[in-house]
Amino acid sequence: MTSRIEVERQSAMKTYDFNDRWRFSKEDGTEHEVVLPHDAMIHEDRSPKAPTGSACGYFLPGRYRYTKSFDVPDQWRGKTVTVAFGGVYRNPVVSVNSVRMGEWRYGYTPFDVDITSELRFGQPNRIEVVADNLDQPNSRWYTGSGIYRPVRLLVSEPDGIARHGVRVTTMSTNPTVIRVETRTLGPGDVRVEVAPVTHADVYTTTTGPVAATGQGHHVFITVPDARLWEVDSPNLYRCTVSLVRDGRTIDTDSVVFGIRTLEWDAGRGFLINGHETLLRGGAIHHDNGVLGAATWDESEDRRARILKEAGFNAIRSAHNPTSDAFLDACDRRGLLVIDETFDMWYHPKSRHDYASDFDQWWRRDTTAMVMRDVNHPCVVMYSIGNEVSEPASVKGIGQTKQFVELIRGLDDSRPVTAGFNLMIIANAAKGKEMYRDGESPAASKVSARQDGKDRKNASLLFNIMASMIGAGMNNAANSSRADRAVSPAVDCLDIAGYNYASGRYVKDGRLHPDRLIYGSETFPGDICRNWRLVEQHPHLIGDFMWTAWDYLGEAGLGAWSYTGGFPFDRPYPWLLSGAGVIDILGDPDASSKYNQVVWGQLHRPVIAVRPVNHPGQRVTKSTWRATNAIESWSWQGCEGNAAVVEVFSDAHRIRLIVNGNTVAVKRVRDCKATFRTRYRPGTIEAVAYAADGTETGRTRLSSARSDLSISLQPESDAVIPGRILYVPVRIADSLGVTESNADRQLKVSVEGGEMLGFGSATPCTEERYDSGSFTTYQGRALAVVRAGHGDRVSISVHGEGLPDTLVEVPIIMPVE
Repeated sequence: MTSRIEVERQSAMKTYDFNDRWRFSKEDGTEHEVVLPHDAMIHEDRSPKAPTGSACGYFLPGRYRYTKSFDVPDQWRGKTVTVAFGGVYRNPVVSVNSVRMGEWRYGYTPFDVDITSELRFGQPNRIEVVADNLDQPNSRWYTGSGIYRPVRLLVSEPDGIARHGVRVTTMSTNPTVIRVETRTLGPGDVRVEVAPVTHADVYTTTTGPVAATGQGHHVFITVPDARLWEVDSPNLYRCTVSLVRDGRTIDTDSVVFGIRTLEWDAGRGFLINGHETLLRGGAIHHDNGVLGAATWDESEDRRARILKEAGFNAIRSAHNPTSDAFLDACDRRGLLVIDETFDMWYHPKSRHDYASDFDQWWRRDTTAMVMRDVNHPCVVMYSIGNEVSEPASVKGIGQTKQFVELIRGLDDSRPVTAGFNLMIIANAAKGKEMYRDGESPAASKVSARQDGKDRKNASLLFNIMASMIGAGMNNAANSSRADRAVSPAVDCLDIAGYNYASGRYVKDGRLHPDRLIYGSETFPGDICRNWRLVEQHPHLIGDFMWTAWDYLGEAGLGAWSYTGGFPFDRPYPWLLSGAGVIDILGDPDASSKYNQVVWGQLHRPVIAVRPVNHPGQRVTKSTWRATNAIESWSWQGCEGNAAVVEVFSDAHRIRLIVNGNTVAVKRVRDCKATFRTRYRPGTIEAVAYAADGTETGRTRLSSARSDLSISLQPESDAVIPGRILYVPVRIADSLGVTESNADRQLKVSVEGGEMLGFGSATPCTEERYDSGSFTTYQGRALAVVRAGHGDRVSISVHGEGLPDTLVEVPIIMPVE
């Protein structure tokens, strides 16, 4: 079927939604229609023999073809027509009417393909995109496959405003002066208008009154009564630029931006609009849980909202550029972003990763990220890489300098950083190279086949080693020799990111007084100690834990397991990392509340109970998870089992009470007090006291009653046609208390829409997110539904032994 293209943003440069009515096919003959974004990998089978291994959650790889027919109106003659891809994994080749038009190598950067020359006007055209993700392993985490980010069709004047041609930079805030730079492809006068917008207006053309105007390709504009963009008040503006030739407007473009300044130095720290800002950070991968890697606007906005509500004010995009939609969401919600380029440079970490393309493509990919990011106020740093070993060599130091020079030439308004693991660089300087051809020297001595498995790559061996060393890795690069090895590359950066090197924080404040540092990757269990250092030392500006949000792949990295084995590289059917303080459903666990206590955001005590439904079983812990406790005192069938209860608080002492009886009173150390008791259904209560004995707060949890049912709680009261709706599912009693030990398989059916994904946060399973059937985990699951074009979408859930539950959500047309 030929697609009818509808305009998305009205201006001389028109942007069209290009996401519907694609035909998707696989080499096995499978073929059907899909709507983009689409992750092909999440629909693949999983196998213990999958070459993707534990890193990618044992999903099978594939090669995929997407085709779409579309009409090209005759009035587009003389225009430039471009297809803008947000991200395709992997190695996409784009053809139009059977003519190859372009390709891209990296799976995470946006790219454009000019298709003008092969268009047939007034008749159907056919575009084909082939994504090849067969060569495995090629990543250390779940990548997804195919056209997993949205696609736009751009129609512009060939001599009009250049793509990404409008840039707005804040020069000062008192008075507020901005610089608007416009790149054009032809001659003409440029007229600029700047107006404030509300969050609802960001993607429309109906803004408020014009705040300021100017004229010229490089123009400085004073904005009266400007509302600054800050974390707690993310005010946005729209800048509209018109290109005028001989008195006639031939092209216009507009960008959304925020007015804010950045400053950084070791004496004052990191400043936004002149105010010191400490980064309460977390790293995140790019997948969206039960949806796989598919990047829906609503999913990215939901993630930004939940992260902000959980107390984070900064996110590190690990370890690749994030999506347009996530940056838009962070702009609206006031969430700071460190956008990161690569996980590897020219030394591979996986046998078939981007390292083989690095030399030819790194400039294009870095430029694509920066040019996309420049007008996003949320982006406050550019990171050039993660845990690369190359900076130990002269060539690698030169590569670091080239990165910094390139980015500063593209955008000198933001600092350049990297997530350097100082231990890796120091070891490489001694000849102990971790990454070489996808293997380490140690790995090369291992038999090619061992116990029926392929030998481990160096990255995997390193993570297994790190999981055994644990927090000791923080001090592994404390020597003066290590300092000499890492400093040449670190000193090329504007701000240094230290991965697992908190032992150097205070020391480097003395040794390198001009060095500004943040913990770019840290263990969650170190948050209290790390944050105290951040608050005490101006040169230390923040802490980014691994990780803020759980993700697919790196199977078992952070999981606390009751079945034994290494806390990393767990065997099939392990699927999730298990490392996030927010699970893949978007539910924060108890350790997320611990962060908020440490950050001074939460002053009531938090009761965290380690699962009591594994009596007598020894738990294998992970360095990448501080606790597996959840906020629940509802464990059906576990009466009398041993219970470990952690209470998080900024108080002096905590009294723990179970069913009216005091268990103990304990001092709080590092914002935590730990108690041992027996599980008894009823109530558990924590009472907090100041040093003088004054009660400062109390919290109570209750057990669920026996009248359990399925609770459906849509996160929106209504949904727009074609948009997606999140529906959390819980097994709970009539008072809304979730039961943590009555898990069962649930089945979901949808009318008036399409089920995109359904699942739970269980880290080890053979169930599929696309089957409509999944077992809850600790009483919770999540359904994600795309609305149709009727008047309502209905979601019903069936579970054995529980009454069926139905919820209906009206479908409404958007307000124009």
